[in-house]
Amino acid sequence: MKLSKISALCFAATTLFAASSAMAWESEDGQHSTSASVAFSSEYIWRGISQTDGDPAISGSLDYAHSSGFYAGVWGSNVDYGDDASAEFDAYLGYGGEFGESGIGYDVGFLRYMFPGEDYNFNEVYGSLSYSIFTLGVAYSSDTLGSGEDGYYYSLDAGYDLPMGLSLYGGVGLYDADEETFTDGIDDYSHYWIGVSKDVAGFTLDLSYQDTESDAEDIYGDLAEETFLFSVSRSF
Repeated sequence: MKLSKISALCFAATTLFAASSAMAWESEDGQHSTSASVAFSSEYIWRGISQTDGDPAISGSLDYAHSSGFYAGVWGSNVDYGDDASAEFDAYLGYGGEFGESGIGYDVGFLRYMFPGEDYNFNEVYGSLSYSIFTLGVAYSSDTLGSGEDGYYYSLDAGYDLPMGLSLYGGVGLYDADEETFTDGIDDYSHYWIGVSKDVAGFTLDLSYQDTESDAEDIYGDLAEETFLFSVSRSF
């Protein structure tokens, strides 16, 4: 990553900090609220695969939520695929809540992935169920990674609070798509992660270990290698 690109990203992050502070808001009746976040990461990893070719990433989000459970937002990050796509922007909306007083939570929604400069754009619908420390999720696209093929992503993750304000989390994911989607005729791969986070002076520090199984490395090469991911984020 060239110095000029880093400088531009830092300027964008500074601008986002200022905008985020201004947009953090809740209506007097508590029905409506807005929030924002910004994060600096050692790289951007999505479903086990590096999206920045091992380089650092700066990401940010702006969100709206209603007390009914409806929410909508946008998220963005730099990417590096070795082509004309240098950024990813996602727009999403959904609805979440709890089944009565069962302790079982749910979340359903729609997400649009956008990559200016390249024709990788695609849509996903997603849903998840959560209970206690566990969350089970599934996402579906009829145009996986812009390929025109069906694809499903399944995940199971858990989080647990530790002493001293630490949070431990981990999970596994399986990406299953029609064989034309991935290279070398491989139609699925799995990955897993485990990490710990802590809030310090209004910031969240996060360190995780990420790895994939061999099929992912056959598809994506070095982009799927095991790595430690570190990030510093702040929500407003």
